Amino acid sequence: MTSNSTSDIPSHLDPTTYPRTAQDPALNIHISLTYNFLDASAALARVSSPSAGANVLFLGTTRNTFEDRPVSQLSYTAYPPLALKTLDEIAHDAVAKHELLGIVIAHRLGTVPISEASIVIAVSAGHRGAAWRAGEEVLELCKEKAEIWKLEEFTDGEKEWRANRDRDAEGRVVGEQ
Repeated sequence: MTSNSTSDIPSHLDPTTYPRTAQDPALNIHISLTYNFLDASAALARVSSPSAGANVLFLGTTRNTFEDRPVSQLSYTAYPPLALKTLDEIAHDAVAKHELLGIVIAHRLGTVPISEASIVIAVSAGHRGAAWRAGEEVLELCKEKAEIWKLEEFTDGEKEWRANRDRDAEGRVVGEQ
């Protein structure tokens, strides 16, 4: 455990030990877990290439309702060694499958207020079809596989922990109508 000014907490929960990153400069892959605000422009600039015919940017943001329930905020936590490994594998697979020229996957941890981004995915490819397909596929794989958990906090004070994999592509809870 690392010592924090307010209490002893595990290093993977201590925001001062972030951002945590994984990179492969040869393939222009950049992975990040951070407690800081996500910078979409910086992500897009990182993957842009003169060889690219398409750059796709996705921002997943906190909305103010979920299934007709008012949301106050979301909070995320992760197990960084596994989450970074999983995100890195997703990125490498996407580069190989879609012939990407670059990819950024950055996920925010901690509290994410309404309208702020919790995930940014930026991909660069020679053609738009590959970029569009890769961006959506990478997002779905991140939600399905990454060791990142979300606490939904509602305005009535209720809270519900969810793994991203508990939701389908439309955001509905799996197994519910």
